[in-house]
Amino acid sequence: MKKRLLIFNPSIEDGGVEKNLFLITNFLSSKLSNVLLLSADIDQKKVFSNKIKFIHPKFNIPKKSGRMLKYFFCLILLMIEILKDRKLVILSFQANVYVICLAKIFGVKVLSRSNTAPSGWSNNFLKRSLFKFFLAKADKIIVNSLDFKKELDNRFNVKSVCIYNPFNIKQIKKKSKLKVKFDFFSKDKKSLKIINVARLTDQKDHYTLLKAFEILNYKRKSKLLIIGRGENFEKLKFFIKEKKLQKFIKLIGYNKNPFPYVKLSDVFVLSSKFEGLPNVLLEAAYLKKPIISTNCPTGPREILLNGKMGKLIKVGDYKKLSEILIDFDKNSKETKNKINMLKKKLKKYGYKKNCNKYLNLLKKYL
Repeated sequence: MKKRLLIFNPSIEDGGVEKNLFLITNFLSSKLSNVLLLSADIDQKKVFSNKIKFIHPKFNIPKKSGRMLKYFFCLILLMIEILKDRKLVILSFQANVYVICLAKIFGVKVLSRSNTAPSGWSNNFLKRSLFKFFLAKADKIIVNSLDFKKELDNRFNVKSVCIYNPFNIKQIKKKSKLKVKFDFFSKDKKSLKIINVARLTDQKDHYTLLKAFEILNYKRKSKLLIIGRGENFEKLKFFIKEKKLQKFIKLIGYNKNPFPYVKLSDVFVLSSKFEGLPNVLLEAAYLKKPIISTNCPTGPREILLNGKMGKLIKVGDYKKLSEILIDFDKNSKETKNKINMLKKKLKKYGYKKNCNKYLNLLKKYL
């Protein structure tokens, strides 16, 4: 193997993208001898294998500074790394257009992993035109769902490859058995216990979930736990306070291990405007939780087999969501059948199966 593999992910945050980054990078480092990871977040080094060479700026970039500053300095480091030795293959997780541009200028191979549906980041003519031009220049575009592939290929005239997110069952099983100190769910047997795990951003559309819960709260004793952090924390907190729902809704911020909370819940709700392939739905399915999700582009419909394995609603339809929750019965035969069928379908998202697909694809370029 003559070429080095450089994985580019300037900003390591708290979402599903990062879970995939950890799993894929550590797997590849166990199979390949020369793996580099370029990121501004040196504090995350401990979660990666010590076989990986971690490249980062020599100074700390504040987390609150945002992605663009991290992108800027990491792109400079990427250019320096290319100039050192052009026998390099880049696997990009972020800033894909910038990375593709840099790679093509210096004549190195680049594989770009796109994480979320195009409808979320190419909704004007200028953006569509730029992405159409640059994405076609990548040596390969990787996406994580079949619906995503169809949308991306049709919109940008590319031939992407679908590799599902690697799903680590052993890790989830182990972590879900740990006890939780926060007893918001565990001591309540009468309420309908609803959970959402997502970054607090506009993409995840928590307002649809909160408005649905406001209606539900008049009809049925319920509790809602939201795990995640993001720029909308204070806005969501204000909404909850304004509607006098503090006793029934809790925002507990980011938690590295949400699985025990999911295990204690009755139903998992995803209210996103767009996704790629939401890991949280796979995790909830493994933990045998009924799922209600928006039919957003892309992923939920594919995971839930067009609604056969869970409930799908229109994006933003809080009234329909409230209706489903009001009538929801976790012990019904229909609900239990959907859970059991969905769990059986999780094999195609297996950790080794999909990580090996990454390995086999990369070997064509290394």
